[in-house]
This record gives sequence, C-alpha cells and structure tokens, in this order.
Amino acid sequence: MPIARKAVRLALGPRAGLDKRMEDSKAQDAARLLYSAWRDQQPIDGLPEQCRPNSLDDGYQVQAVLEALHDVRVAGYKIGATNKMAQELFDVDAPFFGRVLTPSVLDSPAEIAEEVVRLRIIEAEFDFIMGADLPAREVAYGRDEVMAAVAELCPAIEVPDSRYVNWREAGMPQLIADNAIAALLVLGSPAQDWRDLNLSLHPVTVRVNGKLVDEGSGANVLGDPRNVLVWLANALSERGLGLKAGQVVTTGSAADVIQVNSGDEVIADFGSLGVAEARFA
Repeated sequence: MPIARKAVRLALGPRAGLDKRMEDSKAQDAARLLYSAWRDQQPIDGLPEQCRPNSLDDGYQVQAVLEALHDVRVAGYKIGATNKMAQELFDVDAPFFGRVLTPSVLDSPAEIAEEVVRLRIIEAEFDFIMGADLPAREVAYGRDEVMAAVAELCPAIEVPDSRYVNWREAGMPQLIADNAIAALLVLGSPAQDWRDLNLSLHPVTVRVNGKLVDEGSGANVLGDPRNVLVWLANALSERGLGLKAGQVVTTGSAADVIQVNSGDEVIADFGSLGVAEARFA
C-alpha cells in the first residue's frame, strides 16, 4: 500500500521554505564558497551570515547549486541521520540526503590518499543500486514498488568529509548545503541471494587493522535499509527529483561511526553479503 503523503511531508520537516525560497544570488554565493573550500581543501568556519541557509529547504537549494558547480554526473544519493544516535548528534528527527558525485565512487578494495579527506571517519553501509527509474510524481512510492526498481545490493564503506572547520557546530541547514558532508563511497561486489533476507537482522562487523572495533545490523538504519530507500524515493519526489537506473543509494551507518588514522586498513564485513575494504594512506 502506498505511503500516505501526509506522513512523507512530516518526515521531511517544515515545508514553508518551499514557498519562500532563499534568494538565488545568496544560494549561488554560498555554493561558490563551499565549492572553493572543496576544490582547494581549505575548510571554512562557516558560511557568512548574508548567504547562510536558515532552513532545510535553504540548505537543499544551495546543495543543488553546488551540484551544478561540480559539473559532474550524480552517481546517486547518500542518506544521513538514519539511526537514533546520528539524529541526536545532528538534533533532527528525520534523515537528510546529499548527492554522490561520480568521481567519489571507488571500488573495493580502495586506497584513499592522505590529502583526499580531512575527517578520517568511516561508516559501514548497505547500498542499493537502482535498476529502474523512480521519477518524481504526486502519488507516494510504496515499499514493494521501490524494491522492485532495485537491481543490486552492495556492502559499502562511506567516508564522509566536511568543508567546515567544525562540522558538528555548523547546524543542519549548513550541513545539507555542504552536500550532507558527502565525500567518498567504497563499493564492494554486488551481493548474491539477498532479496529474501531479513536485512534488519543481518549483522555487520567493522575491523580496523584486523581488530574488531564494532558490530551492528540493518536494524540500526530506520529499522531496515529498505525503509531508508523508500524514505529517499519519496523525499526526492517531494522536491521534484527522482532516482535513476544505475544510481547508488547509501543508507546510513549500520554500525557506529569509526575514527581511523593514516595507515589503517578497514574491513566492513557483511557476512554472506560480502565485504568492503579501504586503506588510508
């Protein structure tokens, strides 16, 4: 049964920002500052008051301009704050999304150069590869329809990064503007025989240099990674966007966010679904 449109609106948060848009010139100024910080690897303290987004909708407006400035294909979407700990950290009660840009997607095992990311944190995630389009429309998408559009499930490691000196104090509108602190995505090989599995119960372990550092499961991301994908399909649709065949969707950290250091080797082990590996130079 399709999800009620009212429920989708509540999950997205206040809609007033869509009726009163941030001035285009201010969104352009904010995006240019973030793009320069990204390109030059020079983080900023925050966006100036005169072009700082003050709502989630403002943040998504800046994010869309930032995508255009990068002038590369959108490989998919990342979703943040899909577990309670992350929502408490960001002081939100619903997830948020950012664009995954094509140059950011790496195959496992991946070697991550020292200068590429600043934060050096990783998240072990269930990632879906779309096999069919889910365009924007008036009627909300239901779970069965969304999952029928999925081609593959991959184990993955997301490596977030921020263009702010202190991203924890930036606030959600600025984080969304900063492409939801997206950076790199390491994709493992597509899993086999996953469709009939209960992903909410499926275990995930994270090892750093061979040592077990955390364990989790699919239940940590909105109760099931499939729920996250449904949320995104409808969140994008509400904003006139859609998912396209071939795009990847990362569903949030199924285990704790792990701090790593130079020289560390990380393995996110999804058992029968496979592994994703990354080494930090």
